[in-house]
Amino acid sequence: MTYHSFEVVIEREEDSAAGFYAYSPSLPGCVSNGATIEEAKANIREAIALHLETLREKGEPIPPNDRIVHVEELTFALPA
Repeated sequence: MTYHSFEVVIEREEDSAAGFYAYSPSLPGCVSNGATIEEAKANIREAIALHLETLREKGEPIPPNDRIVHVEELTFALPA
């Protein structure tokens, strides 16, 4: 068995009532969403599994996880 790891980005949908959007930068076109972050995580996990399965069936290589994704929160003080 071969294991692959992929970064996943989860963002709030532009319409906050719509929930969360999830994707992996290393797998273009592989996206999902969910009403909550946990649902979006479960859904993107399933989407990635299906995506990888389809690549194998077509005899295409599984892309390396060579994209570096770094997310950091920065705080700025602005004069009043």
